Amino acid sequence: MARLAQTAGLTDVQQEILSTVRDFVDKEIIPVATGLEHRDEYPQQIVDGLKELGLFGLMIPEEYGGLGESLLTYALCVEEIARGWMSVSGIINTHFIVAYMLKQHGTQEQKDYFLPKMALGEIRGAFSMSEPALGSDVSAITSKAVKDGDEYVLNGQKMWLTNGGSSTLVAVLVRSDEGHPEGTAPHKSMTTFLVEKEPGFGEVRPGLTIPGKIDKMGYKGVDTTELVMDGLRVPADRVLGGVTGRGFYQMMDGVEVGRVNVAARGCGVAQRAFELGVSYAQQRNTFGKPIAQHQAIQFKLAEMATKVEAAHAMMVNAARKKDSGERNDLEAGMAKYLASEYCKEVVEDAFRIHGGYGFSKEYEIERLYREAPMLLIGEGTAEIQKMIIGRRLLEEYRLQG
Repeated sequence: MARLAQTAGLTDVQQEILSTVRDFVDKEIIPVATGLEHRDEYPQQIVDGLKELGLFGLMIPEEYGGLGESLLTYALCVEEIARGWMSVSGIINTHFIVAYMLKQHGTQEQKDYFLPKMALGEIRGAFSMSEPALGSDVSAITSKAVKDGDEYVLNGQKMWLTNGGSSTLVAVLVRSDEGHPEGTAPHKSMTTFLVEKEPGFGEVRPGLTIPGKIDKMGYKGVDTTELVMDGLRVPADRVLGGVTGRGFYQMMDGVEVGRVNVAARGCGVAQRAFELGVSYAQQRNTFGKPIAQHQAIQFKLAEMATKVEAAHAMMVNAARKKDSGERNDLEAGMAKYLASEYCKEVVEDAFRIHGGYGFSKEYEIERLYREAPMLLIGEGTAEIQKMIIGRRLLEEYRLQG
């Protein structure tokens, strides 16, 4: 049977990587995902397998011990992993955002120190923008860094850190008014700090506390936490890029990668939901025949498959645009918006096809039904994506004269 969401123009190396990841997902993730998710258990064995495959270094340049692959290759791998269990894709996503930010904006010393260890998975990355009271309004950040000799003292509370407990390096965005006079635009007085810490919960280094995991409706297994800084001292050489005031732009560059990732996750979850729906429709009989032979179900399957294909195409386009070195916030916003919305719809249709059994924890679609909503808000809500898309369209189609 022809498989949905195929990608044209891939190299032999890309195809080999994807084949290896797909095989790993089918054998090592799908059979255990629902059990781990129901127990909210961290998938350590799966993570160890990802390390062995070299996936923690997938996009890190070869000179730092990585595979030096493209964002497209990474996004297609994420699609495959999310098809198995979306939480696993979250474990590598924040790691890659931090690695990408280091590669693009770090000093040479920072690249030399962090990237080889990140490629091996010895250092695991997380990043932190959001705070309890601000949501998507990054300009309202109140966490602050004050210079004190050769160090900065950081204070404040951050929220929604994926891998907050399991990571050993967190890229933290805070205000840093030093060198930026009063009245400076908020986005020009923000700095990204590279904060190293021990894995785990509680006080993970002096002045830095990671409270316990946040209990969530879905997206379980992966740890989502707060981060509390109370007199946290960070050396000046751990300012990303070595210069203050550039943090907002660095983070937004990383978030574009994150939005492609969320789009890829949506594609993977939708793909799995379609697979479950089309399979169940051929096994379940009503009125003397499989429900797949009823026109209403065939229409539903047709709509689901079309949405899977459309979301995949937009995700691939956004990844290729970023790989080309061009600005891709429009394409990334469109892909993230469409893929997350279509994912929700495809999962719900698969849920409906399962009927009452879709409500049972014995069936995989129940897990997907709780996971899909996270994609609607992760890396910016649909409303934020529409704002980005609308502004960029007005730039592109601005009337002259």
